[in-house]
Amino acid sequence: MLTNATAARYRDLVGSTVDRLADRVAGVTTPTTSTSAAELRDRVAGIDLDGVPLGTDRALAELDELFVREAVWFHHPGSLAHLNCPVALPAVAAEAVLAAVNPSVDTWDQSRIGTEIERHVVDWLARRIGFAAGDGIFTSGGSQSNLQALLIARERRGTGTVFTTAETHFSIAKSARLLGLDAVVTVPTDPAGRMLPSALATAIAETRAAGRTPMAVVATAGTTDRGVIDPLEPVADVCDLEDVWLHVDAAYGCGLLVSPTRRHLLDGIERADSVTTDLHKSFFQPVSSSALLVRDPADLRRIAWHADYLNPEDAAEPNQVDKSLQTTRRFDALKLWATLRATGADAIGRAFDAVIDLAEATHAIVADHQDLHLVAPTQLSTVLFRWQPAGMSDAEADALVAPLRAALLAEGRVLVAKTVIDGRPCNKLTLLNPETTAEQMRASLDHVARTAATTAAAAAAETAATAGAAR
Repeated sequence: MLTNATAARYRDLVGSTVDRLADRVAGVTTPTTSTSAAELRDRVAGIDLDGVPLGTDRALAELDELFVREAVWFHHPGSLAHLNCPVALPAVAAEAVLAAVNPSVDTWDQSRIGTEIERHVVDWLARRIGFAAGDGIFTSGGSQSNLQALLIARERRGTGTVFTTAETHFSIAKSARLLGLDAVVTVPTDPAGRMLPSALATAIAETRAAGRTPMAVVATAGTTDRGVIDPLEPVADVCDLEDVWLHVDAAYGCGLLVSPTRRHLLDGIERADSVTTDLHKSFFQPVSSSALLVRDPADLRRIAWHADYLNPEDAAEPNQVDKSLQTTRRFDALKLWATLRATGADAIGRAFDAVIDLAEATHAIVADHQDLHLVAPTQLSTVLFRWQPAGMSDAEADALVAPLRAALLAEGRVLVAKTVIDGRPCNKLTLLNPETTAEQMRASLDHVARTAATTAAAAAAETAATAGAAR
């Protein structure tokens, strides 16, 4: 245990662990290893957790070999698959503080000044959105933020229908099911995947005509696949006219709040009733770090629950469990506080601008590549593409999307994702490393194309062999 008596041991133990980890980070040459999934599974299964204890030093050395050596490194330029970012160093240092002090910011008496720091960070985020007197709470991630937003909307508007698009994050539909809401209506989008305000107005009118109650609209500021932003101003106009709650899921696009050049892409977000921000995406914070912000602080109080032993209703202290779905809760706000104090908000915004600039450069690289096809544009940092040389049919290209991803993952040099756009599978890059260069992206895409060609040739040979055996 970390106590007064073990403080020196703590210093030595954490110091040696950080030294080992820093050596690993400095020596990273690929985003992950080529160790097979079966071997990784066997290594873990072969460890007897009821066996003879190793002692702390040996256990941490084993952890380094077992986990760290096989980790996925999001700071490597070949890590292109998901919305995972390299993390700001001040936030990493703050994470070490959190682990040692181990505060819980559910009640004031458990965190004291920690509560005040989180409230100050929440106020700062609310002002960045444009909520002059807003409020909020840190959460475990965008899914929990979205769940809490819909819960508040239900308490404010009553149980009813939620309006989304096909591009809306799946956590909204899951939250609607958890909350027992009437229905989720999918609103049509424009060719870029953005919600059509006119179609939203029609969907709300049809819902009323069917005898159901429109409850909430979820607009997305940065869709997961396409990286586009719903037209927030016109959507807000519809919500105001129809008296429907507007939630903006800005889990991905929240970095625009501090962008020196692209903040205008979020114009209208200040008209939302609630906003999700995932700071462990475009604010470059370690997982977990998310916050739900509301324009009217009274809305958070609608879901308050009081316990005499913890947060009695007549408590004089600001107990944040009054606003949270969680009781015990990490002091994640400290990481953003450290980052803002160390580098300032503009540095975070410039970093997010850099990955959007990189995506624009990557789009040009894909468009110029003889064997790659750009599937859709973006407003943020995703790239949707297919390997489809001249003469290859859509069906043949479709069949290679999943095997290409699997081949790249098995090799470990360049990691990509896969998704489906307009009914057709494609591969996806999500760029969140501001230090990655266009030249590195060109090299990665060339490697992807070579791997695709090899994968296609192997599939063709296997098909031919199977056909020959059948004869």
